[in-house]
Amino acid sequence: MGLKEENRENEQLSERYSRQQLFTGIGEDGQQKLLSSHVLIIGIGALGAANAENLARAGVGTLTLVDRDYVEMSNLQRQSLYRESDARDRLPKAVAAKERLLEVNEGVVVHAHVADVSREELEDLIQGVDLVIDGTDNFDTRLLINDMAQKYQVPWLYGACVGSYGISYTIRPRVTPCLHCLLETVPLGGATCDTAGIIAPAVQMVVAYQTTEAMKILVGADDVLRKELVSFDLWKNEQTQISVDRLRRKGCLSCGSEPTFPFLTTEEQTKTAVLCGRNTVQIRPPKRGERDFDALIEGLQKQPGYMEENPYLISYAEDDYRLVFFRDGRVLVHGTNDVARAKTLYHRFLG
Repeated sequence: MGLKEENRENEQLSERYSRQQLFTGIGEDGQQKLLSSHVLIIGIGALGAANAENLARAGVGTLTLVDRDYVEMSNLQRQSLYRESDARDRLPKAVAAKERLLEVNEGVVVHAHVADVSREELEDLIQGVDLVIDGTDNFDTRLLINDMAQKYQVPWLYGACVGSYGISYTIRPRVTPCLHCLLETVPLGGATCDTAGIIAPAVQMVVAYQTTEAMKILVGADDVLRKELVSFDLWKNEQTQISVDRLRRKGCLSCGSEPTFPFLTTEEQTKTAVLCGRNTVQIRPPKRGERDFDALIEGLQKQPGYMEENPYLISYAEDDYRLVFFRDGRVLVHGTNDVARAKTLYHRFLG
C-alpha cells in the first residue's frame, strides 16, 4: 500500500468513528483499543446478532461468531441481522450474520463457526480473545462459558430475555462472583421465548447493557463497569439492580480458591445419544430429577403443534419432529439424527 492510499484509509477510519471518538469515555486511544480487540460471541440469535452488529459498527477489530442453528421466519421479529431470504434458504445464523456484518463494516474481521459448542471447541475458540458475550438460550452452555472464562481469566457478559423481561450481568474473573455463585442464590429463570414469547424491545434493552459493558471492558474503563446484576420488565415498568458482591464464594468450584471447573467435565453436561435405526436423539439433563409436567403442559399448550399426554409422558409434535418428555427428565427427539438440531429443539421448550 502506498503512502497516499494509507493516508486515505486513515482518513476514512477517522471519519467513520469520529462521533464515537468525540465521546470522552472512548476518545482516539479508546478507538484504537477497539480496533485491536477480539470478541467471541456464542449464540447469534436475538442478543448475539444485535451485539455483533453494534460492535462491528463500533469498530471492534475481530469478531468470532458461533451458532449451531439456522435462520427461521420466527426469528425475524427480533433478530436484527437476518432477512426473509435467509429464513427461506435456512442459512446458518453464523454464516448469515457474517455476510451482513461485512456489508456493515468491511474493515472488521469476522470468523463464523456453525457448531454446537462443547468443551473442546470452546477451549480453542477462547484463545486470544478479550471478551466473551453470551447470546445463548440455555444454562448448559452458559455454565460451560463461565468455567472456561474462569480458567483462562477472560471477562464475559451474561444476558437473557423472555417476554418483556431481561437480565444482564458483567462477570470478571477474580473480581466478581461468577455465574455458578449466582445460581446458588439468585433465581435466573427457566422460561423460553417459545413458551412465554418475547417482544423485541426487551432484547434491545439487554443488548444496550451488554454492548455498553463490552465497550467499557475493551477500552479499559474498569472503574465505570456495572457492579450490580440488573433486571427489568418493560411491560410492567419495573427495574431492579441487585448488589451481588457478597455472593462470591471462596469454596465455589468454578471461581473459588481451589477451582476444579466442574462444568468442563462430562458429568455436568447434558447427555445425548443417537438411537440406532430410529431417527431419534435421546437427551438427558446432567442431573436426574422429576420434571414438572404441569408447567411443561402449560407452555406447550401455547404452541402450534399437537400435544398428547398420559401419566408417564408428554408427546408434542410439530412439523417433522416429535418430542417425548419423560418424568425423569429424559427427552426423545424423533425426526432427526442430528444432535445439534435435537438440542436446539430441546432448548426451545426447556431453556
